[in-house]
Amino acid sequence: MAKITFKFEDKNLQTKVVEDAQKGFSILEVTEDNDIHLNHNCGEVCACSTCHIYVDKGEDFLQEISDREEDFIDRAINPRIESRLGCQCVILDENAEIEVTIPDQKQIIGHEH
Repeated sequence: MAKITFKFEDKNLQTKVVEDAQKGFSILEVTEDNDIHLNHNCGEVCACSTCHIYVDKGEDFLQEISDREEDFIDRAINPRIESRLGCQCVILDENAEIEVTIPDQKQIIGHEH
């Protein structure tokens, strides 16, 4: 199983480690399955930028970024070189070790779970 470490820009939230993420699932699906808040307004179809994350480590274990995803990342709040959309980050290796930072979700109007 893949290991994903979630860090948060919101310093009120503590780092969470998921050690049983499955190959073929997206980072967004992993957050949903593990009660980690990550906005997602479009229903995981790469039509918005609300599930914006920063991939700090393990980019090679994720599906390659598409032109469409890059277009939506440009619309995200504070995009950086390591920006991705959680709905598009599909885990490719069951032995992956990935670290992501979730931007402060209070800046985003949208889906709350």
